[in-house]
Amino acid sequence: MTDCPPPGPAARVWEALRPLDPYRSVKAALGWLVVGSVVITTFLVFVAFRSATGLRVITVFSIIASLLITQFVAHGLTAPLDEMTEVTRAMAGGDYSRRVRAGRRDEFGALAHAFNRMAADLEAVDTHRKELVANVSHELRTPIAGLRAVLENVVDGVSAADPETMRAALRQTERLGRLVEHLLDLSRLDNGVVPLHTRSFEVWPYLAQVIKEASLACGAGSSPRVRKDVHLHLDVQPPELTAHADAERLHQVVANLVENAVRHSPPHGRVTVRARRGEGPQSLALEVLDEGPGIPPAERHRVFERFNRGGSGHHGPDSDGGTGLGLAIARWAVDLHGGSIGVAESPRGCRIKVTLPGDPR
Repeated sequence: MTDCPPPGPAARVWEALRPLDPYRSVKAALGWLVVGSVVITTFLVFVAFRSATGLRVITVFSIIASLLITQFVAHGLTAPLDEMTEVTRAMAGGDYSRRVRAGRRDEFGALAHAFNRMAADLEAVDTHRKELVANVSHELRTPIAGLRAVLENVVDGVSAADPETMRAALRQTERLGRLVEHLLDLSRLDNGVVPLHTRSFEVWPYLAQVIKEASLACGAGSSPRVRKDVHLHLDVQPPELTAHADAERLHQVVANLVENAVRHSPPHGRVTVRARRGEGPQSLALEVLDEGPGIPPAERHRVFERFNRGGSGHHGPDSDGGTGLGLAIARWAVDLHGGSIGVAESPRGCRIKVTLPGDPR
């Protein structure tokens, strides 16, 4: 963070005296300025009548004293505005690290605090924008480079256009498609253009269909996230459990969590989708458990960030085809419902718990 440049001599004298600090309002400071000017003028006029000094001389001195006091106070009142103007110009040039001093208790002090908060928010948005552009560029470059290498080998005759080569090209195309789809989902969520169409439904057949689709995806054989050896298990208690949510958005949450769990499961591992009744009417407590290496406690608060790149833990870099956006989409979809999602304690592997509030009526 970059502060404002050091103040000049006059400003340093003003800050040393800080005559406006006792006032919590600019109106009060201006009122005392008027009162002080009137008192000084009255005192000088009284001196003129009590001495041989001419009234004209006293009047000139009174005007000069009033102007000096007014200038001194006006400088203190307008100094924050001058700083804000300078910082605003720096922000217009792309420097969001500048701040204004905010030590006063009047309206200008409140304005300075609000201005600094706005500058901090803009700096955070600018940083996020740069990181997003860099991450998206990196994620797009990898599948595009892989697809280009495959096609160049085919064109140059290095490799034949056999099914295996075409499957390699298809894997890169699928990865690129997933990334674009995830970015579009996040864009819709951020812009608030994803309305919720909530309804009541039975949890068992709904989750069974999600598990079936995940199993079919694992058996497709063309995606880098394929794990034919992972067993998917569904546990719903009681079997007649019902929930109230947006089925399409919840499908997105469960599918992303299952995909993530399958990707990080050990050979012949087991992924369990567990559903229980929540605290409210038609509320839902959903868990997805795997038997992978788990997530270190220090990284658990970051796993739902976009393009999260934890170290070698459970949700590390997606070298096997992940985009680093699935868990971020799951979090946003849960937030749309007013629910919560997080990493829960587990003796083995990773356990991600989702709670949905159900029917608010």
